[in-house]
Amino acid sequence: MKRTIVLGATPDSSRYAYLASNKLARYGHEIINVGIKSGEVAGVPIEKPEYIHHEVDTITMYVGTRNQEPLYDYILNTCPKRIIFNPGTENPELEQLAEQKGIETVLGCTLVMLSTGEY
Repeated sequence: MKRTIVLGATPDSSRYAYLASNKLARYGHEIINVGIKSGEVAGVPIEKPEYIHHEVDTITMYVGTRNQEPLYDYILNTCPKRIIFNPGTENPELEQLAEQKGIETVLGCTLVMLSTGEY
């Protein structure tokens, strides 16, 4: 299973990040919820983007493009194998920076990818 950071995690059940955390956990993936809100999702606390995790397969983005720049160092220093840019999070600048570090970038939807077996 793929160790995944849900970046932009929230305890708000109406948000796609909430749905993604729960679906990833149901599919057996280890999740790390990272965001600015307090709380937990799928039984996993939401932590602030401060601690750099290692051996991360995927960062799935749920942070809008205009709010991503302060997270660049956190994202790139985590060195995931891939970053999934969910709809509304597309960012050519971050994609280029990631690719320069050998990180695969995917424009897609984590929820759809899980449902179709493409995750």
